[in-house]
Amino acid sequence: MRISSPITIIALAQLLGTSLWFSANSAAEDLVLSWQISVTDVGWLTNAVQGGFILGTLVLALGGIADRFRASHIFIASALAGALFNACFAWLADGLTSAMVFRFLVGVCLAGIYPMGMKLIVSWEPDRAGAALAQLVAMLTLGTALPHGLREAGAGLPWQWIITASSLLALVAAALVYYLGDGPHLPQPQKQPATKTRRITEPAVFQAFRIPRFRAAAWGYFGHMWELYAFWAMVPLLVSSTVLPEQLPALGIPGLSFTIIAAGALGCVIGGTLSRKFGSGPVALTALATSGCCALVFALLWDRLPAAGVAALLLLWGATVIADSPQFSALSAAACPRELVGAALAIQNSIGFAITVVAISGASALFERIGPSAVWLLLPGPVIGLLGFILTQRRAGSTDT
Repeated sequence: MRISSPITIIALAQLLGTSLWFSANSAAEDLVLSWQISVTDVGWLTNAVQGGFILGTLVLALGGIADRFRASHIFIASALAGALFNACFAWLADGLTSAMVFRFLVGVCLAGIYPMGMKLIVSWEPDRAGAALAQLVAMLTLGTALPHGLREAGAGLPWQWIITASSLLALVAAALVYYLGDGPHLPQPQKQPATKTRRITEPAVFQAFRIPRFRAAAWGYFGHMWELYAFWAMVPLLVSSTVLPEQLPALGIPGLSFTIIAAGALGCVIGGTLSRKFGSGPVALTALATSGCCALVFALLWDRLPAAGVAALLLLWGATVIADSPQFSALSAAACPRELVGAALAIQNSIGFAITVVAISGASALFERIGPSAVWLLLPGPVIGLLGFILTQRRAGSTDT
């Protein structure tokens, strides 16, 4: 009980802190009407967050910040700053340009929330890092869905108040981590010269990608990332284009979007449980293949399926599209020597989120032209991820468990 309590607190803080991520998407319809912007422009708001996250993770990884300061301190400062910039977006932004600036800054702050949550997990219970990581990604998924739930709960409120609610939740996240602090299983932060940090980090990046098992996991992860965030960004658009809002008016588009994205939390938990029996590789590949099949079926039949069929398909897609993420990360970590894990995973995350920028932009622009059939653009992600993983493993003459 003494050990599980910190993990629960960190997971809850992750849930509340990452509610900042898609807070703007929950107000997409209001923003289109208020600012006279397009669906593509809403996609750029999402990409601004992704761009900030990429920059933030690179600074943390290559600048040595994560090693020179306590993980809890970085998490708290990031959650406080993220809450502030998110509130500025709600109340000070008056158009797309200023909105993108504030969303970019929110993304930078999220780089100190999500990765530092993983480091806090390791600091409290390194022996259960794999299972705990699945729990953490489940909370990230719920955090992503949470703004849509807030939008549904406050349907009669102005969109600014809904987004401000995410800022308040991030403040609670900072308070939880302040109460908890760092765990006992990491060394004290070491202050090192920047030149020494560069000498350690740069070779680590190249060495990691020379390891076949790491490259295989990275292929799977990159394919997964092409699909994941573009799908999450498109969920409200996909829902609004189907028969679901008409058949399930009580939930509304925000409520349906919350349910579909939140299904990923259950997928992560189930995947983490199955990985202990079958291994991370089979679980990750099965989830990636299933989400790819969902994309294919939706692209072909979205306008022909009955409401129950559309709902079941989107729920399955929401559950499997994220379930492979913690398993690919676990495979990457297991493939690297201990001294390379931090830098290698940071670079993998940065590349993965850079991929999401391209996918979100392309999917948003294509949706404006052809509607829900734009999900065809997501399908190459699972295909390339599966082929890259399997072929790289086969070339290396090894199988992953």
